[in-house]
Amino acid sequence: MSLLPRSLFGRLTLLLCAVVAVATASMILLFRQDRAALVARHIGDTTIAQVQSLRAAMEAAGNLDRRETLVRLGREFGARVFPESERPRLGQPGMPHSPLVAGLAERLREELGPGTDLRVMPGRQQFLVRLEVAGTPYWAAFPLPAPRRDDDAPSRALLWSLAIVALLLAAAYAFARVIARPLRELNAAVDELGRGGTPAPLPESGPSEIAAVNRRFNAMLANLTQAERDRALLLAGVSHDLRTPLARLRLGVEMAAEPSARPGMVADIEEMDRIVGQFLDFARADADPARERVALDPIVEACVDRYAAAGRDVVFLPGGVRAFPMKGPAISRLVANLVDNALAYGAPPVEVATGSDGKFATIEVRDRGPGIAPGDVERLKRPFTRASDARSREDGAAGAGLGLAIVERIARMHGGTLELLPREGGGTVARVRLATGE
Repeated sequence: MSLLPRSLFGRLTLLLCAVVAVATASMILLFRQDRAALVARHIGDTTIAQVQSLRAAMEAAGNLDRRETLVRLGREFGARVFPESERPRLGQPGMPHSPLVAGLAERLREELGPGTDLRVMPGRQQFLVRLEVAGTPYWAAFPLPAPRRDDDAPSRALLWSLAIVALLLAAAYAFARVIARPLRELNAAVDELGRGGTPAPLPESGPSEIAAVNRRFNAMLANLTQAERDRALLLAGVSHDLRTPLARLRLGVEMAAEPSARPGMVADIEEMDRIVGQFLDFARADADPARERVALDPIVEACVDRYAAAGRDVVFLPGGVRAFPMKGPAISRLVANLVDNALAYGAPPVEVATGSDGKFATIEVRDRGPGIAPGDVERLKRPFTRASDARSREDGAAGAGLGLAIVERIARMHGGTLELLPREGGGTVARVRLATGE
């Protein structure tokens, strides 16, 4: 399992945060090194000046064999001065120095001569400088500089560093959001296109790579829109042109055919006309008027009443759904297609019920037929797909396979879905959910 974020925004933010963290750590490290070097140089300058003054005073004192002279000079210069003969081991090579101490020792030798040396004793909080006066080596022990209590430079540096880090992280977050926003817009447009909608064209500005992708997406969207229009125009034209000869054929059949053959021929013509009607419905599903805020129950009830008036066993169970924006004619076709499917492939009684859960309104058409196999549910939603032998029309006719495709298309136009579920006790429940926009 990868620990990296999955989104581009998350990875870009992580990269910027890592860069800011490395830059800040490097800045703090350099600050500490530069400050230590500056403090060491200041101490070195002070020490060199102090040792030079001490040696000049010792040379001017003349008689250094007397203990009182060394004590007095040490008191004046804040050091303890004693001949190397009292501590001969100090003259032996000492432990390796740190770079800062080694640099200070080198400076002392340059300023005071080759006989100068340096020893640091952290345990005693002092450092010793070896100097020669009139050919005699002496050691001067100075206390190590105590850290200043009021020196809050590290604290202030840390606070400033944290403030800079916070500012840089905020800038990195904002920059990552700006960079990732075109990709989020593209993802939303592709998602809407996948649901059957028509997204607005994407802006063709910004970084050259994003602009190029958006231009190609807009060109693809324009081509798809034109292809959809051409398809709808073709279906509408073919369906319209077929209905005229069908009407003439029916008239000729009723006038010339044998009376015993007329019912079957008229039924065939009506089936052809119904199929042509489905083609027209599928072609003009997107060409309905704009949405209007109307109540759902009266539309469904009017559709159910037409079946009841024709003697079909269809009942309506209203759910008191509040009015919401919808395309009324499209919803009427949706209910009619579901009822036709229930009567053709299922068995009465057919119940049509409405309901609402706040965000979605539901329409359920329930029948008592043989049901639908779970593996056929998604297949039956595709255009020009017919039911299997287990769920066939009572009259044996084969439909165009567009009924459920039209229903799902109308449901998607309203931000909803179509589900085909098994009904308790046998049968099928066709459930449509429509977004109310609340």
